[in-house]
Amino acid sequence: MSERLESARPDETPAIVWLGFMAMCVGMFMAILDVQVVATSLPTIQSALDIDPDQMSWIQTAYLIAEVVAIPLTGFLTRLLTMRWLFVTAISLFVAASAGCAMSGSFGELVAWRVLQGFSGGTLIPSVFSAVFILFRNERQALATTIAGVLAVLAPTVGPIVGGWLTETYSWHWLFLINILPGIASAILAARSLPRQATDPSELRHLDGLSLLLMATALTSLELSLKEAPTSGWISAYVLSLLAVCLASGGVFIWRTLRRDRPIVDLGNFGDRNFLVGSVLSFVLGIGLFGSVYLMPVFLAFIRGHDALQIGMTMLVTGVAQLITAPIAVALEKRMDARLLSAAGFALFAIGVVMSAFQDPRSDYDAMFWPQVVRGVAIMFCLLPPTRLALGTLPPDRIPDASGLFNLMRNLGGAIGIALIDTIIYTRSEPLGQVLWTRLQAGDVEAATFVGAPLQTISGHSGSFDADTTALLDPLVQTAASVQAINEAWMVIAVLTGCALLSVPFARRPTSTPRDPEMEANASAKRLLG
Repeated sequence: MSERLESARPDETPAIVWLGFMAMCVGMFMAILDVQVVATSLPTIQSALDIDPDQMSWIQTAYLIAEVVAIPLTGFLTRLLTMRWLFVTAISLFVAASAGCAMSGSFGELVAWRVLQGFSGGTLIPSVFSAVFILFRNERQALATTIAGVLAVLAPTVGPIVGGWLTETYSWHWLFLINILPGIASAILAARSLPRQATDPSELRHLDGLSLLLMATALTSLELSLKEAPTSGWISAYVLSLLAVCLASGGVFIWRTLRRDRPIVDLGNFGDRNFLVGSVLSFVLGIGLFGSVYLMPVFLAFIRGHDALQIGMTMLVTGVAQLITAPIAVALEKRMDARLLSAAGFALFAIGVVMSAFQDPRSDYDAMFWPQVVRGVAIMFCLLPPTRLALGTLPPDRIPDASGLFNLMRNLGGAIGIALIDTIIYTRSEPLGQVLWTRLQAGDVEAATFVGAPLQTISGHSGSFDADTTALLDPLVQTAASVQAINEAWMVIAVLTGCALLSVPFARRPTSTPRDPEMEANASAKRLLG
């Protein structure tokens, strides 16, 4: 396997290789974009298919569960099908599932297609990051990582505006139909441009079906528990039982996997110190990246009352900042220590998150502009150097498995981050509202200014309000309490992002990608002979 992947780094036809890699990046972009464009239009889909409100979230949950199960299987599927045919197969299934979603006439049919769409889309993201270190020599990896990274973080940013525009201009079916032509083009280009390698059907004989079942059970129960915990409660019987299933099946999976010679997922990669540190950074980036992309639409929709198109226009600032920063990030990544760039990136990202933690009910585009700029500049430094730390020094045969685990950590961080945010918003809004009422009844002008209450009503007041004043203030207090809860969520994300800095000193300075042993031996011989 090592020889097969090592030979995938071509020297004669770099233009063809870049074309194939760009095709892979387009497929990955469509898979990530699909999650966001659908999220903005769930109410429209619910109305069109007459879906019960309590079932609507399964349209997203089915996709995310299938995706998170597929991601760590990327290594096994790469060994079985080769990188070229894995991508072609995955993008073809993604296109077929997208067409099926668009033609769905019922809730059950749509969810079934979403499962296939999520599973096929889940392998596309780690495949692209594997390709960076398999297809390209060391001097080109920074540029390739930047291209993949920009598209990976740009998709969630432009998703709301694309989804809102498609739904308002055409219909919800186009949320899925837009995947078809780019997907077909990507499959054709990848099939013609990516290096040709022999498939290895013998991998199927070594497939550990029990480990696969245990892993799928652990990840599925974890995703379901994180989805339900904010509303049902973290200590509810349902959530605790799901977490127990996750711990039991996950524990047996880890024990069984570490004892096998050819495991379905190579957990031994975590024994590499740089990969472990890179994975921790990827996990924390998931919390910050997914959390910020989640919190902004929540604020803009529920506090400011904006529609999907307006939300997308506001969030576009982050994407523009990323694009402007990308060339700078590439240049610095080639010249500076990845550990220093990672630390700088996460510190800057934490500052950008803190800047969003002081919003009031009237905050809008202007107040969100500079925090988004800071986060947009930081994101590239939170993605490129940690990717180099995690994957840049591993042998080629270990990269597909490692890339799957690396990307899984980011997705799990995002799932946990969103669950944590929802928990803060659900549990903190009411007590924060009670504090605001107490301050208003005491005549606190500062609280009245924050809430947006008439100052003449609050200034000098003491005691309870009459019924008319209470009716006037109640919606203002509820909105202000929600804003304070959202601000607390921003602050928690900032603290967690800052904590990532503690792991950076444990990484070794990354060197160039390991060379072939025969090349190393020849180089040593030449040095000895003078």
